[in-house]
Amino acid sequence: MSNGLSLSDKPGNVTLSTAAQASRPGKPDTLLNVRNLRIEATIYPPGESPKNMVLVHDVSLTLKRGKVLGLIGESGAGKSTIGLASMGYGRGGVKITGGEVILNDRDILKVGAGSMRKLRGREVCYVAQSAAAAFNPAHRLMDQVAEAALLHGMVTRTEAEKRAIALFKKLGLPHPENIGKRFPHQVSGGQLQRVMTAMALCSEPDLIVFDEPTTALDVTTQIDVLAAIRDAIRDTGVAALYITHDLAVVAQVADEIMVLRHGKLVEQGMTQQIINQPHEQYTRALVSVHHIDHEEKDGGTAPLLSVKGVTAGYGDGAIKVLRDVSLELRTGQTLAVVGESGSGKSTLARVITGLLPPSAGNIQFDGRDLPRHLAERSKEDLRQLQMIYQMADVAMNPRQTVATIIGRPLEFYSGIGGAERDQRVAELLDKIEMGRSFADRYPAELSGGQKQRVCIARALAAKPNLIICDEVTSALDPLVANGILKLFLQLQKDEEVAYLFITHDLATVKSIADSIAVMHRGRVVRHGPKGQVLAPPFDPYTDLLLSSVPEMEVGWLDKAIGCRRMESGGN
Repeated sequence: MSNGLSLSDKPGNVTLSTAAQASRPGKPDTLLNVRNLRIEATIYPPGESPKNMVLVHDVSLTLKRGKVLGLIGESGAGKSTIGLASMGYGRGGVKITGGEVILNDRDILKVGAGSMRKLRGREVCYVAQSAAAAFNPAHRLMDQVAEAALLHGMVTRTEAEKRAIALFKKLGLPHPENIGKRFPHQVSGGQLQRVMTAMALCSEPDLIVFDEPTTALDVTTQIDVLAAIRDAIRDTGVAALYITHDLAVVAQVADEIMVLRHGKLVEQGMTQQIINQPHEQYTRALVSVHHIDHEEKDGGTAPLLSVKGVTAGYGDGAIKVLRDVSLELRTGQTLAVVGESGSGKSTLARVITGLLPPSAGNIQFDGRDLPRHLAERSKEDLRQLQMIYQMADVAMNPRQTVATIIGRPLEFYSGIGGAERDQRVAELLDKIEMGRSFADRYPAELSGGQKQRVCIARALAAKPNLIICDEVTSALDPLVANGILKLFLQLQKDEEVAYLFITHDLATVKSIADSIAVMHRGRVVRHGPKGQVLAPPFDPYTDLLLSSVPEMEVGWLDKAIGCRRMESGGN
C-alpha cells in the first residue's frame, strides 16, 4: 500500500495515508521530552582569551503527539536555538553542553551521526525562518520538496510528486501542478515559505519545528497557511514546536505557550492563560504591547519620489509583474505599500532602485528623472536612495563583521575611516538597540532579528533622503519592532528622511504611514492619505486585507475563516 497523501472530496483537504496513520498508535504518547537543556557558544573578544557564553539556561519542555507548543520571546531569546536542539543540532559553533533531548523514547544527543541522519527529514523536519537562504538556487522546487521522502526510501518519485502537489494545493500556492518546475528565485518570498512548509510535511514526520513560518506572508495568505498548518497537525498526528514573536499568530495554533527571555524560561502555560491572564511582568508586556499612535502629516509641495505609469516584469518583459503603476511620496512622509504575496510590492522596490529597469513609464526623484539602470546612476543617487531588504540572511556578506558591514557606507559615501568610523558604527549600534559589543560578530553569530537590525543600521549610515524598507520589522519581536519604528519616526522628524514602507503588517501601516498604496496583481487599486484609504467604503480587496489582520484572541482564526466562507457563499 502506498503511504502517500490522499485527497478527500473537499478541495485541498490533505490527510495522512492509512499506513502512516497506523504507525502512530504504537508510539509513545509523549513525543519530545527536553530536560535541563544547556547550550553554549564560544566567543572571541578582540585581544582577549576565548570565552563561553550561555545561550540557553537549563530549559525543560514536554510535547505530546498532535500538540503544538509555541515558543515566544524577543530576538535572541533562544527560541530557534532550542528548536534546532530538538533535532540534535547546534548551529555556527553552538554546542549543547548539558541536558537530554528525548525523541520517540531515545536521547538523540547520544545516537551516532548515522542514526541522526536517518531521523532528520523523517522523524523530525524543520521549516526555517528564511526560506530564501534554505533552498538550493540550482535545483527546481519539486526536486527539493521530494528529496527527504525519496532519500529515506519512503515513496517512489511518482508518489512523492503526487504528495507534494496535494500539499501545494492545501497551502494555497498558485498553479500547484506546475509550480514545482520553477526555481526558488522564480517565486515570491511568501510563496517560497509555503513551499518549504510543504517540503517539511512531505515526509510525514513525527515532529516539525516551525521557525517563524508566516514571517514572509501577507495577512490574507497567513490565514490560509495557519489553517493549513493547524489542519495538517490535526489530520496527521504530527506534533510541532512553533517559534514566533507574534502572540496573535501563535494563539491560533498552539495548545501551550512557553515564554523565553535571554535563554531562560519566563513562563509557561495553556494558550488561553498566557494570552488572557499572564503571570510574569515580561509576558504582560508582550501581550499588552501597543502600536504607535501616529497621526498622518503633510509633506512638501512637490513630490520627492514620483512613479508614473510604470510597467515591469521578468524574462525581457514577457512575464509582467507591474502594470501601469503610479504613486507619489513627499519629503518627510512615509508611504506604505501593502498587498498580498506576489502583488508586485518588492518588484516595485527593485524598479525604483534601478535593479529592474521598467519596460514603460518613468521614475522621478527630487524633480529629476532617475536613470533606469542602477549602473547609470551617480554616487549621489545611490547615497540618497537606500534600501533595506526583506531577507537579511542573504543581504550581508557572511565573511564580514558587523563593524565592516555598517562601516562600508560610511567610507564609501562620506570618506569616514579609522577611529571616527568606529565611533559612528558604535553610535548606530546603540540606536538599533544592539550595543557596541556586537561590532566584532559575524552574521552567523546573530539571530534573525539582529541581522535585520544590522541592515537597518547600514542603510542609516549613508544618511539618505529616501529609504525603501522591504518588510524590515517582520523578523522582530513586537517590543523591538516598536522601538525600531519609533527610531524611524524620530529620524524622519530630525532629518526629514522619507520612507517607502513595503509590508503586509497593517498594524505597522497604522503605526508609521502617512499615505498608503494598496497593490493587487501588479496594479495599485487604492492610493491616498492614510485616513482616506482606511475609511469605508472599501473596495473588496482592501476590505479583505483589513479583515485578515490577526487579533490576540484564541479562536480568532476560526471566526475569520467563517466570515470568508459566508462572504464567498461557501459552506
